[in-house]
Amino acid sequence: MTSVQRLWSTPAALRAVRATLVVPGLFAFSYTVLGNLQVATFAAFGGFATLVLASFGGRARDKAVAHLGLAVAGSVLLVIGTAVNTSVVLATLVTLPVVFVVLFAGVGGPNAASGTTAALLAYVLPAASPGTMDMVPDRLAGWWLASVVGTIAVLLLSPKPPGTELRRAVAKNARALADLLAAALQGDRDPKYRQHALDCKHNLLTTFTATPYRPTGLAAADQALDSLVGLLEWCTSVICDSLHEYDDLTRIDEVERRLLTDTATVLRDVAAVLEGEPTKPELDCLERSLADSVEHLRQLRSDSADFGAAVHLSFHARTAAVAAHTALADALIASHMADPAIVSNGRRRWYGTDPTQSESRLAGLTTVANAVSRHASLRSVWFLNSARGAIALAVAVAVADLTGVEHGFWVVLGTLSVLRTNAASTGSTALRALVGTVVGFVIGAALLLAIGSSTAALWTALPLAVLVAAYAPGVLPFEAGQAAFTVVVSVLFNLLVPAGWQIGVVRIEDVAIGCAVSFLVGVLFWPRGAGSLVADDLADAFRTGGRYLSDSAHWALGLRPDAPVASSAIAAGIRLDEALRGFLAEQGTKRVPKEYLWRLVAGALRARLTAHSLAGLPAAPGEPDPLRLLLGEHAGQVAAWFDHLASRLDRTDHGDVPMLAPPQLRDPVLPNGTAVPDLPTALWVSEHLRHVTPRLTELVEPAGAVAAQRHRPWWR
Repeated sequence: MTSVQRLWSTPAALRAVRATLVVPGLFAFSYTVLGNLQVATFAAFGGFATLVLASFGGRARDKAVAHLGLAVAGSVLLVIGTAVNTSVVLATLVTLPVVFVVLFAGVGGPNAASGTTAALLAYVLPAASPGTMDMVPDRLAGWWLASVVGTIAVLLLSPKPPGTELRRAVAKNARALADLLAAALQGDRDPKYRQHALDCKHNLLTTFTATPYRPTGLAAADQALDSLVGLLEWCTSVICDSLHEYDDLTRIDEVERRLLTDTATVLRDVAAVLEGEPTKPELDCLERSLADSVEHLRQLRSDSADFGAAVHLSFHARTAAVAAHTALADALIASHMADPAIVSNGRRRWYGTDPTQSESRLAGLTTVANAVSRHASLRSVWFLNSARGAIALAVAVAVADLTGVEHGFWVVLGTLSVLRTNAASTGSTALRALVGTVVGFVIGAALLLAIGSSTAALWTALPLAVLVAAYAPGVLPFEAGQAAFTVVVSVLFNLLVPAGWQIGVVRIEDVAIGCAVSFLVGVLFWPRGAGSLVADDLADAFRTGGRYLSDSAHWALGLRPDAPVASSAIAAGIRLDEALRGFLAEQGTKRVPKEYLWRLVAGALRARLTAHSLAGLPAAPGEPDPLRLLLGEHAGQVAAWFDHLASRLDRTDHGDVPMLAPPQLRDPVLPNGTAVPDLPTALWVSEHLRHVTPRLTELVEPAGAVAAQRHRPWWR
């Protein structure tokens, strides 16, 4: 890829075009036609917030709703900011809860998280600038003018959302798996089908990791799409493993053949639903085939020569079918085609809620309440980020007043620009912000000296500066965006109040103060950022997942009286998801490859899904026999290994402890005449454990990299 290709981004280009058309246009209309300074100022900055700082995804309806929410929230914050700016004490005290609530709202999902900075701009601009309540109507008029025009521009000039690409990648993976199964059922052993399925899986994971936020909002459709990624990754592994042993499925029992045929059909339905193709997906046929497969296995004689092979094939067929069944349910939810019962089952699976909560009409409110409760802890990345942001901005408001700077808004903006990082990268980002500001000042000063008092030249320079400032985020170096924004500010202020190059000097001084505030608060309050929480939550996910796996195996083997409880493992998975989302949202340098993180997350998910499958088996009857005791012991060893892996991640005193080799499942040797009640279930448990154990070694290297980052001193 050439340097030019790396610097080109269609979404960034469309964002830049939108901002270039709207921001200067609104400013020109408000300032020259309406002749209102307040309307012009808030229209310009409101347009920048709506079109550059906020980046909402989803369908057109989702974007419209998100922008409406931003407009309403911004209006409330604007009024509050104007009301408190007369007293530094009042402004500082009010800033704490207001900023905390705005940042904490990021738990609501990707759109809520990406709109927090834009919403805060609506508060800090009036809170740190002179003004009276008489100005509120004009300020609201400017804000709403920017919101309405900006929303229209976003709806007209937007690329296909990342979610569309993700849906397409999921659909391709599902269709490739269906083709692979269909070819094997027809006796076609061409390796191209397997390779295509693996390529589609890798493309799915690449697409999934390319977005700054994981699509795991509180909406059921968001969570269903996220769940599909893990399900298809697991389903691909199961099917490829199965066909590695059974590359020709033409001679298998008719019951299993029908089950795999229905599985392929359901996978095609998954693809059709996600791509909007006309289809009538039905789960009943696959459910009947699953029941027939289980009944067929129970009727086989356990002492027959083919019984072990039948159990082995049944495990692979049943696991693939269950994964496909769940994937279709999630696809229906993600496409808003599911009935309430399917959505209720999905919520139970994702969140671990009890049936009464999932089926309640207030299930959505319950989900929100659970999310808030789950994050009211120092273990929550959103709680810590929100508290740190609130303290930093409150201090910045106070410092701006106490130091007597001319434009306190820029002190607060300097703090806001580097808040969402860990302390180490906050220092880096603060330095880069100052460098960008200096560069922007030099360019702006040269531009203003060249322009002189020419208003026409200033109006010409404004859209060019907006173009660069809007294109820069996520594409150009951080310094370039900061420099372009400095030029935008310099030009805007010189159009409002001509002052020449001195505007740049004020901007550098103020941003330096704001960056210093953000850096100091970050170091004192949360020195490691989300990185340490990711390691801790990975450890928690492995511990609870391993325990759930062991409990489920013991339940299926009849070695424990109580059914396994999934809530702890599910909650740990949700916390990990949210910590990882916060970690990826931080703007600092990541020392752990993203591929390592996803491999670890997939490992924790595989343990949880395997445990979920085991928990669905009926408990074996009768007294424990040597085979079941051996399998139970191995399940406990797997859980102990996960616990050891977790200790490497979250305990500093275990950082140098050698990593234990994963346990190996030994083939059972039973004395002659030993009876094993419900042998199919015992052998099914054995197959589940055989599926998990060989992949444990894949987690050692990524876990070591995360542990090294977790135990590194914060200043390094």
